[in-house]
Amino acid sequence: MTELAKTFDPAAIESRWYAHWEEAGLFRPARDDAEPFTIVIPPPNVTGSLHIGHALDNTLQDILIRHARLQGKDALWVVGTDHAGIATQMVVERNLEGQGLRRADMGREAFVDHVWKWKAQSGGAITRQLRRLGASCDWANERFTMDPGFSAAVIKVFVQLYREGLLYRDKRLVNWDPKFGTAISDLEVETREIQGKFWHLKYPLEDGSGFIHVATTRPETMLADMAVAVHPSDERYAALVGRKVRLPITGRLVPIVADEHADPELGSGAVKITPGHDFNDFEVGRRAGIKAADMLNMLDAQARIAQTVDGLIPADLIGLDRFEARSRVVERLEADGLVERIEDRVIQTPYGDRSGVVIEPWLTDQWYVDAATLAQPAIEAVRSNKIKVVPKTWEKTWFNWLENIQPWCVSRQLWWGHQIPAWYDPDGNVFVAETEEDAQAQAGEGVALCRETDVLDTWFSSALWPFGTLGWPEQTDDLRRHYPNDVLISGFDIIFFWDARMAMQGLHFMNEVPWKTLYLHGLVRDAKGQKMSKSKGNTVDPLGLIDRYGADALRFTMAAMESQGRDIKLDEKRIEGYRNFATKLWNAARFCQTNGIGASTALEPPAAEHPVNRWIVGETVKTIQALDLALAELRFDESANTLYHFVWGSFCDWYLELIKPLLAGPEGAETRAVAGWVLDQILVSLHPFMPFITEELWHALGDRPTPLIVAKWPMPDARALDPEAGPEIDWLIRVVNGIRGARSELNVPPGAKLALHVRDASEATLARLGRHDGALKRLARIESVSTDPASGGAAQVVIDEATFVLPLEGVIDIEAERGRLAKALQAAEKERDSLAGRLNNPSFVERAKPEAVEKARADHAEKASDADKYRAALARLG
Repeated sequence: MTELAKTFDPAAIESRWYAHWEEAGLFRPARDDAEPFTIVIPPPNVTGSLHIGHALDNTLQDILIRHARLQGKDALWVVGTDHAGIATQMVVERNLEGQGLRRADMGREAFVDHVWKWKAQSGGAITRQLRRLGASCDWANERFTMDPGFSAAVIKVFVQLYREGLLYRDKRLVNWDPKFGTAISDLEVETREIQGKFWHLKYPLEDGSGFIHVATTRPETMLADMAVAVHPSDERYAALVGRKVRLPITGRLVPIVADEHADPELGSGAVKITPGHDFNDFEVGRRAGIKAADMLNMLDAQARIAQTVDGLIPADLIGLDRFEARSRVVERLEADGLVERIEDRVIQTPYGDRSGVVIEPWLTDQWYVDAATLAQPAIEAVRSNKIKVVPKTWEKTWFNWLENIQPWCVSRQLWWGHQIPAWYDPDGNVFVAETEEDAQAQAGEGVALCRETDVLDTWFSSALWPFGTLGWPEQTDDLRRHYPNDVLISGFDIIFFWDARMAMQGLHFMNEVPWKTLYLHGLVRDAKGQKMSKSKGNTVDPLGLIDRYGADALRFTMAAMESQGRDIKLDEKRIEGYRNFATKLWNAARFCQTNGIGASTALEPPAAEHPVNRWIVGETVKTIQALDLALAELRFDESANTLYHFVWGSFCDWYLELIKPLLAGPEGAETRAVAGWVLDQILVSLHPFMPFITEELWHALGDRPTPLIVAKWPMPDARALDPEAGPEIDWLIRVVNGIRGARSELNVPPGAKLALHVRDASEATLARLGRHDGALKRLARIESVSTDPASGGAAQVVIDEATFVLPLEGVIDIEAERGRLAKALQAAEKERDSLAGRLNNPSFVERAKPEAVEKARADHAEKASDADKYRAALARLG
């Protein structure tokens, strides 16, 4: 047994215990015959660092994995990092630029070799940071999405999908990042509102009989227009459908087509159609019979003007940056009198989240997965409850997206990543194979082959994470035991990009769902409910919070505030409060240690006679029962709050106070045994949430056969619930709280001891008063208890059938106190009513900022509560 320090210092224990757990292999103890329980970590980018979203996500996972481990399960938390193609390539290129080097000068092989060296030296900082959070992952088997084994799985999946006709090459529009020169996913596109312009242009009809008016925010794209669309029911243009306009500058003749994409209520009702540079226009063009191969592309990979196949773009525009070209095009149109008007407008504009440049829809040849076919089993898995989505409200989003899913572009024009296993002959024929030898065999001996230079989208490889990390395509023991996984904890923001794709690939290649439950948590916002961003300056560094308050406090905050279907409003005061909770537990353990209360070796509660001991045993059992139910339902907030109220309230505030007189009496041995047992149950059940302090206290209170991390989870036995002790101690607590409340409301000096007169008490109540006379006097600051009538001014507290009277003559100035309370009541009611008037004013509620309305509601509730409190205090004085 180690004597506990007077003050709780998280930093002193965290690194020590984490190192011990990891070195002893306790994150995955050998339990081959036990029931498996499996979670895979959403693999963080190898370039990443721990942010507050990671802190939430990984705390929730660690709670479940530590709980399962304590239950004796073969708990596996698969950990690893994602190679993060574009993010990693960007970081490494930036480092090279600082050395005066460029990727293009190095060549592909040398650059990729450099990235691997960077990964070995600088990558993976986030895994060290996850350890600081307390994440008990299976670090001994850490994975990386470009490990040889995982890469083999990626290549096999690509080739098999291709052979099954579910993966193909096609010319379609993609989100193109001109800075990085690659297609990017929707997830990597950030939509911003910018101040832009809306140009209203006049396109001449072919026969010179007039104009058709169109409007655009990107006038430069008119160089690749291929049609003008009007709504089929728009009578203004019925006679023009089928006719042609002659485009300014290029002179190209394009048809006027009828398509429901055109909105008769917006602008002139006619819209220019540029299929090669707009996603909506691409679909309009296809409906109009324009093949993708024939769609005009007027930009190169750097978003500079390039000549179209018909050669109609004037030579002086070729090579211009898109935005410079915009100015030149507008100048020409104005000179020709074809600009009707220009209006200022706020425009939703796509930006690359990493490059910070405007994204262009660009028509290129890319590799695509037939996501619509793969989506069908994933839809059915949720409908049939093979995948349970929590909270259930996210099912609608799942269905809506998967039922309308588009082909998935899986190729990226990068050097870092899984190079696509496809080879081309001189005629452009493609050969897809797992190795170059196999591709050569397909092409024939002597045919020169050139490998595809593109790599795969990072999401393509991470979609295989639940089974690729377990050894697939090899049939390993881990794969047999731990697939499907039990739970996936995920932010709702990647439900499409990762979660749904894991479901599609898992069902296709494993013939089974990847996980039985999909738990989607919300975002961590700031204290005012605003989304965190660097530009707002409201981001929070979880490592800084750990430095200030300890990992346990941050973890408990994340759990206590994680309510299904809601975002978290993170207020640092909450973290400070839960640090105080840890200190409260520490001090309680010190009290126990000082009073000879140590480790309990009993799984079952000790026999107890005294009502206080019988009561705390019952409260412990009820708490564990409630905790088990909350964890089974993935209600993290209920789990944490159940523990918080039991530990702080029932155990620290009441039980330890109530047993102080018992420890020195004949009930001392019984009380020490019960207190030790209860404290053990607290440490075990609190361990998943606050692993560091609980492990420290576990060992400090006595010699243990096993570390807490692999101890035995409590098994609540309803037989320990005492039908008499529970109500009796609950009654005592209500009496003490009632007297304390009255004293506080009436400004009775804390040190003043009062006489207590009891009226209308039943025999049972009088008996309880006798049994708990000492506790009542000590905890409520009572000098004597009597059934004699009280005289003079007094406060009254009604508990059940009995009235408890506290004479106050000579203790306080009753008339002055009555006046003070009346004045306070009047002020509280005035403020309450003023706030109610404001909240009942539709103008305020509808026009004020949401945070102002929320504050007014909170203030109104506070003032209403104050008024009730003062009114009750006046009533006590009679």
